[in-house]
This record gives sequence, C-alpha cells and structure tokens, in this order.
Amino acid sequence: MDRLAGLTAFVRTADLGSFAAAGRVLGLSPSAVGKAVSKLESQLEIRLLQRSTRSLRLTEEGRAFHERCRRILDDLEDAHESLLRTRETPRGAVRMSCPVVSYHLMLPVLPAFMARYPEIDLDLDFNDRIVDLIEEGVDVAIRSGELPDSRLMVRALRPFRLLLCASPTYLARHGRPDCPRDLARHCAIGFRYPNSGKLQIWPLRRPEGEPEPRLRYVLTCNNMEALRGAVLRDLGIGCMPDFLAQDAIARGELVPLLLDHLDAPGQFNLIWPSSRHLSPKVRVLVDFLAEHLFASKACALGLASQPATDRRAR
Repeated sequence: MDRLAGLTAFVRTADLGSFAAAGRVLGLSPSAVGKAVSKLESQLEIRLLQRSTRSLRLTEEGRAFHERCRRILDDLEDAHESLLRTRETPRGAVRMSCPVVSYHLMLPVLPAFMARYPEIDLDLDFNDRIVDLIEEGVDVAIRSGELPDSRLMVRALRPFRLLLCASPTYLARHGRPDCPRDLARHCAIGFRYPNSGKLQIWPLRRPEGEPEPRLRYVLTCNNMEALRGAVLRDLGIGCMPDFLAQDAIARGELVPLLLDHLDAPGQFNLIWPSSRHLSPKVRVLVDFLAEHLFASKACALGLASQPATDRRAR
C-alpha cells in the first residue's frame, strides 16, 4: 500500500506540477506528498523529479516512469469502478466542472436529481477556465465549442439560442433597431471569452454583400452575468443565451431584438474521459442532465432536439 501511495503521489505531482497542487487533489499536505515521492525514489534508488525553489521537473527516467504509472493507476481505477457497477444504488462523490453561466441551467434540476440519488454527493466547480479533466481528476464537465481532445467522450445536450436584448428604457431613449445595419447607431455591450480573450461575434444574418455592422462597444466584459446586468441597467444592447435572458424577458425587463435576423444556435456538451469506464454515479448524472437540461426551452424556441448519444471527441 505504501508503494501504491507513492505512485499516486508521484503521478499527481507530475501531472499538476507541484506538491501543493497534488496535495489538494489527494487531500494531503504538500509535505506528505513530498515525503511519499521521496520514499518512492529511495525504494527505486533513482531520482524521478528535479526540485528547485521555484519548480519541479521530471528527469528523463521520471518521464518514462510517469507514463507507465499513469496507465497502471487508470487501470486500477477502472477495476475499482467496474466493481462499483455491481452495486444497485449509485453512490459516492462526483466532481463536475461547469461554465459560470450554466448555474441557471443546473440549479433548477438539481433538487430532482438529488432526491432520486441521495447517496451521490456533487462537487460542482462553476468556472470559465477550461480544465484538463484527466489531469485534474474531474469526472464530467459541461463545455461548449469545439472539442478536439480524443481522450474525451461527448454527449450533446439540446441546443439553445443566442439573443440580442435591450431594456425597454434603453429602447425608449435610442429607438428600436429594425435591421442589422441599424445597430451601428446603438451602444453595444460586448462579451470577451475568458480563455481566448476574443470578442464574441454577434450571430447576425445579413443580405449578401452587406457588410457587418460596425458596433460601438461602450462596455466589454468576460462574464455573461455582468453583461446581462449591464443590459438590464440600460447601458446598451447585448448578446446572451436564451436561458439567461428568459426570466427577464417574461417580466418585461428585457426585449429580444432582430429575431428574424439571427442565426444563433448554441450547443453545450457533457464530456468525460474516454479512457475510463463510466461509473454508475457518473452515468446516472450524464443521463439525467441530458434528459432535463433545456427540456422545456427547445420546444418553446422551435429548435429541433438532437439525439443524446455518446461519441468520442475528434
């Protein structure tokens, strides 16, 4: 067991780059992780990590050993999860990474999930940072956009729409745009993607040959909640997901604009590592979310449902 603990400490340290980060994942102190790695090196009579005051670096022998140990630990985890599959009741902790804006989707459906599976404990990280599921020990994540990582399996959720919205007070002051070129005389609230820093392009359909309207961004931010708040405070027109705007639209606090000029389907996916068997606790969460997220909104928006099938990201 001591050797297995040392292998685990070494692999997590190599994956995450520090004893402190490995300790957070393993629930140990940095010193305990460092001692476990040192003991493993003593048993093997070879140095696996070069240590300095600022960083850790794998030795040549450490790189080769890390690759093999990681496969071994994955196989052990698969064997453990396979045994858990024989249990009738899914149980245990599930670590899930979600975009910040997705709490609008998650919170309404979680009570029903937790009532159905009371022995599953959810650890939700609402963060716009793109995490490495395998290296950071995340079981499942919600992610949008391209998914090029072949180590991941994917289940598509039902699509949503992006909407252009403004407040009634803003429209009373500035008028309502009737076509995309009218946007050039309006104030725009822009969204900047947190990971790439790129500005979101508004998904407008225009007649062939008509240039894209030049938008005047009076405010940009990298948080969709902040964008929604700015639009609600009459600062301009913003582009946001329908599920983020729908309650304010129903209350008359936001007005959707240019619906006939938008080509704006959006897509979230559930993803998980393909190298591991899908444990019962993760399987029931994936199935539940695929069934319940966007269940009512797709019909209301007239968007076709997509079959929720697992596929490998390419």
